[in-house]
Amino acid sequence: MTSLTRVAACAAMVFIASKGQIHAASDVSGVERLTAPSEEREAALDVTVWYPATTGGESVSLGQNIFFEGTPAQQGAPIRDGEFPVVLLSHGAGLGGRAEMMSWIAAPLAQDGFIVVAPTHPGNTGRDRSAERTMKLWLRPSDLSAALDAIEADPTFQPHIAQDRVGVLGLSMGGNSALSLIGARLDPELFASYCDTGARNVSLCNWVSQSGVDLHAMDKTLAGRDNSDPRVRVAMAIDPAPADIFDVASLAEITVPASIVNLGVPSEIPETVRASGIARAMPRAEYDVIEAASHASMFPECKPNAAEIALEEGIEDPICTDGKGDSRAAIHKQLIEMTITAFRKALRGEG
Repeated sequence: MTSLTRVAACAAMVFIASKGQIHAASDVSGVERLTAPSEEREAALDVTVWYPATTGGESVSLGQNIFFEGTPAQQGAPIRDGEFPVVLLSHGAGLGGRAEMMSWIAAPLAQDGFIVVAPTHPGNTGRDRSAERTMKLWLRPSDLSAALDAIEADPTFQPHIAQDRVGVLGLSMGGNSALSLIGARLDPELFASYCDTGARNVSLCNWVSQSGVDLHAMDKTLAGRDNSDPRVRVAMAIDPAPADIFDVASLAEITVPASIVNLGVPSEIPETVRASGIARAMPRAEYDVIEAASHASMFPECKPNAAEIALEEGIEDPICTDGKGDSRAAIHKQLIEMTITAFRKALRGEG
């Protein structure tokens, strides 16, 4: 049986897109935590669920740490009446490796009328950090399917789920997972050789190497398997990583519509996240670039002096550096608009 621990929450008023205009959302986003059984993980997954809610409860903050601002929240908000489409959400690895770190984009989706379901992928961050488990990319889409099973069986949420209206959203490594969930398969040989030189993803592959993980020794049958879930009707992937280890033939077979977004000036986007080729290979994919952004723009907004603290902690990646011209808040606003528009069109028939 799924066990629930109530952690209901709402995000502060944010701006969302509607028919080309920006409006302030007046409803709040509730948040619950549930556990989802996973045979492949041999353990229960921690799943965070954001949902449309009414006002009430106690103010809290989600995703806050020494580097990043949290998302304002309201604990104890009751679920809004009605049925709502489901958006599965897959986070990245490293500092972004927990579901709560995606609150900045999950809460506006919930405010707009979606139930957002995000498993925390084991081994991706904090004390649970494991290079071996992080690189078992085929387990991430399995986590998403297990989370969907749990929400569909949960007595609190089941009456509010709009059946057959499920999408998936992934950021960074979560973008790879989102595409895998609609049928993109990894090329086992490209996966095995991904860290042979380390040049394709320096920080990740250095960690993999220092941890003694040999990608060539992993099960290639599992690496190349089909992870698609037929319940998913649309996908959105933002800076999917790695983007350069998919089996190209599998991309041509995908019939589900997808929105793929890269962050940064096209000529400066690293090859391992450059997704224009993926979009061209998929029959129903749309591709966009936000040139004012960077890969770090998927993190929450930085606290004052966060960049300096990161360097003191030995984190060399520029976690607070976006592109040129726009603030992270402005980039987030644009990503939220694009995401809501895509899911409104595919899951609610709007636009």
